[in-house]
Amino acid sequence: MALFGFPPEEMKSTALVLNILVATIAAFKFCRAGYFSWQIFWPFAVTSIPFAYLGGRIMLPATLYKPIVSLLLFYTAYRMLRLHSKSDQPVVTYQAPLWALLLIGALIGFVAGLSGIGGGIFLSPLLLLAGWAETRYAVGAAAVFNLVNSLAGLTGHLAVISGLPGSIPLWALAAGIGGWVGAEYGSRKLASRHLKQILAAILVIAGVRIGVL
Repeated sequence: MALFGFPPEEMKSTALVLNILVATIAAFKFCRAGYFSWQIFWPFAVTSIPFAYLGGRIMLPATLYKPIVSLLLFYTAYRMLRLHSKSDQPVVTYQAPLWALLLIGALIGFVAGLSGIGGGIFLSPLLLLAGWAETRYAVGAAAVFNLVNSLAGLTGHLAVISGLPGSIPLWALAAGIGGWVGAEYGSRKLASRHLKQILAAILVIAGVRIGVL
């Protein structure tokens, strides 16, 4: 949408709606496959939801945060590709205090609502890099995280805009098909190593996308 010159407010609202659609599909697939942990999810979500709503209400030029987030995504993609195979081992308990997880959730939620990204693109690499979750559990948590943050962000965004773009149904059809295929392969058929490679590629694409908005 950025490359084709869509207005920022139209990109944000469209991205949030598509995030809700695709995240719903992914969340259903990963939860049904048994790759969702409430213990991993809730400390981040409880603070991310209200802050995603606040971020969704803000319509400001993001000339400062965009390059910072873009560089963060590139660095995270690099670290994802460098992860040792032992990071695939399940981790049962957190190794960080609750207040830190709540703060991280709030920061990710705010950026998610502000940018329209959804937040899972930050949460899943964080869970893997910190050794807090195995790959599929990280992706499962990120899918549900995307869903709740996008719902909160869109709710806040709708409070400050007149309506949604008319092109959303067309985008939704394409995104729904791609989301279903991706979630099916990701939750059942792809090895964790391949998931990491795909996630790293998505991080790079997201970094470029934010950088050119």
